[in-house]
Amino acid sequence: MTSEARILIAPSVLAADFADLGQQVRDVTDAGADLIHVDVMDGRFVPNISFGEVIVDAIRRSTDLPLNIHLMIHNPDDLLPCFMKAKSDQILVHAEACPHLHRTVTKIKEAGHQVGVAINPGTPISALEEVLPLLDIVLVMTVNPGFGGQSFIPEALDKVKRLYRTIQSQGYAAQIEVDGGVKADWTAQDSVKAGANILVAGTAIFNDAEPVTQSMARMHGCVHGLKPE
Repeated sequence: MTSEARILIAPSVLAADFADLGQQVRDVTDAGADLIHVDVMDGRFVPNISFGEVIVDAIRRSTDLPLNIHLMIHNPDDLLPCFMKAKSDQILVHAEACPHLHRTVTKIKEAGHQVGVAINPGTPISALEEVLPLLDIVLVMTVNPGFGGQSFIPEALDKVKRLYRTIQSQGYAAQIEVDGGVKADWTAQDSVKAGANILVAGTAIFNDAEPVTQSMARMHGCVHGLKPE
């Protein structure tokens, strides 16, 4: 990842109106989204249940954008075939959920997908040390996973900074993604300044206060021209 990497906005459909999900995905696609973030929760790794293969396939049919598929599930190897379909999709697993993380990462890469590993707020970046050279994305959780609408954890910014320095100093290719409580304010701006270039946003994009065209424009506008410090 270079300091000139473009800032990508990934609306999280967990915050969308599920009664009109296809149209909501089309709306953010038309409004300039770069990726569609899809949170798959199993009720075991996290205390909530979201949706599975059938809904992900429906989302895929509603957009040509890559899906940023965030598997918040216990032992994701068992379900990888359900989600490793479109070659453009990015598959992200949690370091805490994989008993054999290197094997899982390798399996995803060998299937031709971009691969990412997510780490929770309490997990150190050292947990990624042995797989970091293989990764396309590192997802730093800026809330504890499982629920939408939580507040951004400011202490996570130091983790992003340290991770960015490591990636740069070692010449690795991984992009840094942040997920949780990101809005069109200091949370997005400080994340970019710390080294993130993929911003997941849920309720900041899908809400009753403004149409997604406005919320997407505000999100893009608040980080325009920013880069890591």
